[in-house]
Amino acid sequence: MKRDPEFAVWITGLPASGKSTLSRALEQELAARGIDICILESDAVRKFLTPEPRYDDAEREAFYGAVAHIGRILTGHGVPVLFDATANRRSYRDRARALLPKFLEVYVECPLAVCVSRDPKGIYRRGIEGTAPGVPGLQASYEPPERPDVVVRGDREDPGAAARRIVEALSARGYLEGVRR
Repeated sequence: MKRDPEFAVWITGLPASGKSTLSRALEQELAARGIDICILESDAVRKFLTPEPRYDDAEREAFYGAVAHIGRILTGHGVPVLFDATANRRSYRDRARALLPKFLEVYVECPLAVCVSRDPKGIYRRGIEGTAPGVPGLQASYEPPERPDVVVRGDREDPGAAARRIVEALSARGYLEGVRR
């Protein structure tokens, strides 16, 4: 029996940059190719790893380390993983890259002003009001990848087209070999 390919994609960018929309589009593109991917969306995972998050450096360090480890376990069992997570420091994503041999980093580049205007979860509003500390792009820095594998323009690129580019990058690296149909 063939297993799904064992790769991981980390989609990073500021909150409200379009990561979740891109994740759903990528999930659909991969499903059309017979690949069932596990999405580790940070807000959903955080609810059970850190039910009362502080969003400080220590909590984020532990959280992203645990998320990367979960990804390693899943890929080790043939489950491809998609991380939908801001991970505002490069070190968080670099740790995942070191743990996961078939790793692709996708940077959703989007101007802060656009992210603030979208704000579907109200995170920037709460950050500006002072009720949400440590919002990346406001009180906390966001370190974009130095050499992302794929860059997506979250303010103007079609998510479906961007997802197809990501699939092309996965294929070019040989990460989709052995795909069952």
